[in-house]
Amino acid sequence: MPSPRILLIDDHALFRAGLGMVVTMALPQATILQANSIDEALAHTETASVVLLDIQLGNVSGLEGIALLRAKWPQVPVLMLSAYDEPETARLALERGAVAFISKAESPEKIIGVLQQILRGEWTPGAQPSVTANDTARKLTPRQREVLQLLHLGLSNKLIARQLNLSDNTVRRHVQDILEYLHVVSRAEAVAVARAQFLVN
Repeated sequence: MPSPRILLIDDHALFRAGLGMVVTMALPQATILQANSIDEALAHTETASVVLLDIQLGNVSGLEGIALLRAKWPQVPVLMLSAYDEPETARLALERGAVAFISKAESPEKIIGVLQQILRGEWTPGAQPSVTANDTARKLTPRQREVLQLLHLGLSNKLIARQLNLSDNTVRRHVQDILEYLHVVSRAEAVAVARAQFLVN
């Protein structure tokens, strides 16, 4: 299979960066293309292998943009991502031509799994994942989510320990557990993935 080209369309640069990092880690041979709007995406001269499209954009919403993208690239599958995971929203996206709809709260493994199936031509809408799952948020403990939020704010382990009244060793263990769960190797990557999944604010 030739090296895939993945077009990420989202008007939040941090989310695009985080998602791009997740895709690159899973598919190192892929070329990541980015756009912050439908208009910018349509200006790309390269044809993507698959489009990952946010539902909430500026001038033209993702739902409206599906038809425009399919008009330019009829054979390119569109995977819709959204922070809004109501069944009605998913139904509209699929009716308008998206091949799949996934909540942004899904784990990176699920998003990458669906993306890989689409790239291999194996994906069918009948395999649609639950749009309301939030596996990562459920599996991180409340304390780990507190530590993750403070990592997002840029605090060192020592300052996190002071803030949460924990020992340095306990914080170090929580940070390591967070890195392992998010499948990353650095604090910066953990923050990027957490931002992509809206686990921090």
